Amino acid sequence: MAKLFAGALLALLLAGCESQPASVQPAAPAAEALPTSTPQVPVAGPERRILAFGNSLFAGYNVTPEESYPARLQAALRARGINAEVVNAGVSGDTTQAGRARLAFTLDAQEERPDLFILELGGNDLLRGVPIEQTRANLAAMLAELRRREIPVLLMGMRAPPNLGADYVAQFDAIYPDLAREYGAQLVPFFLQSIYDQPQLIQQDRIHPTAQGIEALVAATVEEVSRALPEEDA
Repeated sequence: MAKLFAGALLALLLAGCESQPASVQPAAPAAEALPTSTPQVPVAGPERRILAFGNSLFAGYNVTPEESYPARLQAALRARGINAEVVNAGVSGDTTQAGRARLAFTLDAQEERPDLFILELGGNDLLRGVPIEQTRANLAAMLAELRRREIPVLLMGMRAPPNLGADYVAQFDAIYPDLAREYGAQLVPFFLQSIYDQPQLIQQDRIHPTAQGIEALVAATVEEVSRALPEEDA
């Protein structure tokens, strides 16, 4: 299981590292997709704006824009009756340093302050050997800026594969829960939990989630996103 975890996780994390790989494989055929415009229950209430900020796991590698995680999350929230608009601010290849550099610009470019900010970065730091203290410092700086702007945050956690050594794994894995507590952010402990050991949910390049894999990620996290949204009168 440890070898499977390491191989699958590292492959999936590579999604954010290669924005234009030399060889692009077609995505595996997806099962019937959930409708994006026909909610299961009536949508009600004021619009809830969510900014999904991350790497290509959010940007949507080799899937259509409508199949990306932010788009499918929006559909899932609207199926619950939540009047959600999820803005896709994913950039392939982003490290925490790159995210930190573009955070203020991205926030300033929004017409309205987001009701919720989803932060999904750190996997590329793992792959590129960024020192753990730098990853922590970059995420902390982003969380501090979001707290300064009074924007609620849902932090998507990452985990290091066990073949990097017990000490490294313990230090890296502690980043996300530690910072969530320090900055009052909500936390999904491991964003890829639902797919890391499911090869049928990974594209033929063995790197990126298929459209079905993205649906699985949404199904596994939509409840956390819903809970992280502040009360409408907050």
